[in-house]
Amino acid sequence: MKDQWLQVSIRTTHEATEAVADLLREAGARNGVEIEDPLLLEQLRKSATWELCDIPPQTDVEVVTVTAYYPKNEMLSARLDRIEEGLKAIEGRIGPFRFGPTLFREVSEKDWANQWKQYFHTTKIGKHIVIKPSWETYTPQDGEKIIALDPGMAFGTGTHATTSMCIERLQELVTPQSDVFDVGTGSGILAMTAALMGARSVHAVDIDEKAVEIARENIARNHLSDAIDVQAGNLLDGTEGQADLIVANIIADIIIALLPEVVAKLRPHGTFLASGVIAERFADVRDAAAAKGLAVTDVQRRAGWTAITFRKE
Repeated sequence: MKDQWLQVSIRTTHEATEAVADLLREAGARNGVEIEDPLLLEQLRKSATWELCDIPPQTDVEVVTVTAYYPKNEMLSARLDRIEEGLKAIEGRIGPFRFGPTLFREVSEKDWANQWKQYFHTTKIGKHIVIKPSWETYTPQDGEKIIALDPGMAFGTGTHATTSMCIERLQELVTPQSDVFDVGTGSGILAMTAALMGARSVHAVDIDEKAVEIARENIARNHLSDAIDVQAGNLLDGTEGQADLIVANIIADIIIALLPEVVAKLRPHGTFLASGVIAERFADVRDAAAAKGLAVTDVQRRAGWTAITFRKE
């Protein structure tokens, strides 16, 4: 069923945490990767006032649990094979790092969405954009533009550093003359930001059919269906013509693979906004973009993530 998802959890050492998290992202995790680090929880418990902190003492701080969610569709088997092969490759590089087998659990979108309601609340990002969960009410102030959002199982609520940096930069970059392509649109949040900031046209693409469905629902909820076109496709498949601004909030390897299409699709002096890059991969992305004639004009860093703005020569 299209509303069923598989939760994949791997119990690992601290040393291998980032490698495992990157692997799960690259396998197509749709709503980010959860990292449950008991050492960080124990540090928080000890540093906080106990009366205000309901975190129980952590008895085993050596095991980190990394979790991701994947839709139960025709791509699931290939994704699981890729994860297993990647885990073996990590073990080949650093030696044993797993505590027990990979854990699997089926979850429904309804269960997942109800969990989100505990943590996702109205948030203002930048000067103008306010992200409002569809189940909350909010009265906008002067100059504020509201995005009512129900992320479902698609990535993108604005709370993650990679997304919030993109939203902030789009408020600075979009003009009434901008034709915008949004690669890997997820919930549609960046496409809606571009439209609300006055872009002339917005075309959004995602490889995941479920993400396309959710994006269209969110866009319709915000009365932006006439301003934004959403299509299923790999990278920039389905986009016609050229754009003044291309935004991609994904991961470093896919951004690098996307660069030839970006160069072909950007108009002269166009802008490419790339986010979802971990700090350690910044140089890789920068150098690969430079080789394609894209110059860095701005770098934003937050919580270990980097958003890079490029300009086509």
